[in-house]
Amino acid sequence: MENVNDLSNPPDTSFLSEQVAFVIKKIFENQKDFQTLVPPAASKNLVYEPEENNDWTASFWIGQLFLAKELTKSHDFDVTIEKQLKSFANRLEKKIELETHDIGFLYSLSAVADYKINHTESSRQTALDAADLLMKRYSPKAKIIQAWGDLSDPEQNGRMIIDCLMNLPLLYFATNETGNPKYAEAAYQHALQTQKYIVRPNYTTYHTYYFDTQTGLAKYGKTQQGYSDDSCWARGQAWGIYGFTLSYLHTGDLSFLETAQHLADYFIAQLPEDKVCYWDLIFNDGSNEERDSSSAAIAVCGLLELAKQLPLTSKKRTEYENVALEIMKSLAENYSTKDTPQSNGLLLHGVYDKKSDKGVDECMSWGDYYYVEALTRLAQSWYMYW
Repeated sequence: MENVNDLSNPPDTSFLSEQVAFVIKKIFENQKDFQTLVPPAASKNLVYEPEENNDWTASFWIGQLFLAKELTKSHDFDVTIEKQLKSFANRLEKKIELETHDIGFLYSLSAVADYKINHTESSRQTALDAADLLMKRYSPKAKIIQAWGDLSDPEQNGRMIIDCLMNLPLLYFATNETGNPKYAEAAYQHALQTQKYIVRPNYTTYHTYYFDTQTGLAKYGKTQQGYSDDSCWARGQAWGIYGFTLSYLHTGDLSFLETAQHLADYFIAQLPEDKVCYWDLIFNDGSNEERDSSSAAIAVCGLLELAKQLPLTSKKRTEYENVALEIMKSLAENYSTKDTPQSNGLLLHGVYDKKSDKGVDECMSWGDYYYVEALTRLAQSWYMYW
């Protein structure tokens, strides 16, 4: 691999045009199976079987459609996008499986994206209504957004998870559009609590953390999908790199940018020879554990955005950009489905939840989305949906 600090030998980007063409073709072809239905979270035998729009991952398909539209500057994806948008509006109206903080994922990549690209007023309103629903999960005492389940569920009550950093942009959007500071304030307080409790002193991260919502007191950290309570789940660390960078972008709080750098440095230090992380960062080459290409794709997007927010003179800026390109080259050459025509996914060798044997060594819907987002970031100037 190239020396990330050697400016005279920059990383190879020759993969870019081929991979952009490949993912656009695949997304275009996948429209035949996913008009009103969506790909599930994970493939089975490398094939996504269409399902109803009722999971937290449903928006990663429409997110790919919007990215493909922007990459091609065409109307080839508009009909499917329109059908998908109606499905998301219906899901919100009927409150279908929305007892989750992932309302942010669901409506940032659907309604917010549509409003930013097409300026559709109805999508703006859908996004604001979704933000109102997300706000109901905010605990003023604990200053967190509860991750999953009914707010009265004793098992889930007071649980925050690192993933939620990516749900916060919906709340910042709502404040920007309405002028009401309550949304952004809740998002900011949640990010501060994540920074204080989920990020450990050595800049590894817990997956989840529990609070007492009656007193507001912090209780303890645990994992849900990582190897152990004290290991560092790769996808969580990747969410942290990207999510804290976004929190800085929306608040101007430099401490978030510093935290994102620390998480990025730890993530990079644990990378194996081919630069694509294992599903938990406690593992490395020789462990016989699975990689998680989806975590790698998320991390690339986070590293590219982090680099963009740093000063032009920062050596870290160059390092993060070069590492991101090295990861992308490896994904393009060794993890893309370009030589796996039977798959309707984009990235091989992802892991959903190893501990429950769910989606192990399969395509992940979010991995596919973030891979396309990373390609978009590398191919053109891009105005984020986040």
